Amino acid sequence: MIVWINGAFGSGKTQTAYELHRRLSDSFVFDPENIGFYIRKNVPKELAAGDFQDFAMWREFAYSMLSYLNREYGGTVIVPMTVVNPSYFDEIVGRLRLDGVTVHHFALMASKETLLRRLRSRGDGARSWPSLQIDRCLEGLANDVFRHHLDTERMSVSTTAETIAGMLGLSLRPDERGPYRKALDRLAVKLKHIRF
Repeated sequence: MIVWINGAFGSGKTQTAYELHRRLSDSFVFDPENIGFYIRKNVPKELAAGDFQDFAMWREFAYSMLSYLNREYGGTVIVPMTVVNPSYFDEIVGRLRLDGVTVHHFALMASKETLLRRLRSRGDGARSWPSLQIDRCLEGLANDVFRHHLDTERMSVSTTAETIAGMLGLSLRPDERGPYRKALDRLAVKLKHIRF
């Protein structure tokens, strides 16, 4: 089974994915963003695209990797990735579903103000690339193609993960961490995903 966690930048995709992974036995987080960074670093400047998702090879490789993981790995594959173009989504998720792969999709939704506040907390200013994508993301994700929409405006990361698990009938391990350990775990995820 694949659980795709979509949402605008700042919606909590990555934190939610790792919260699920920490508390879900036999799970793996696959981040297609790494494919995009690899492509960007390995093509001449003249061929660079503004958004690596515009490379057909990114979409093909994301599909191929997820197909492989679904076939070879017995656990749950968790995918935190913003995709707001319905055609691109169909090239990956639609194609997997046509192959008979179970892909559950959740779009984490929040207001623009909340997303900007969350982005500021991780060091992204109002003129940063993630901040400038919010309107495009919110507009794209409103499309019914991107259901199930999950309003995270007032939800913690733990509650978001528990809500997704509950909707899928997945049993999560109890969260016995104290507030400091939770904060450290989230900081570790944040630091791991800083891109230079």
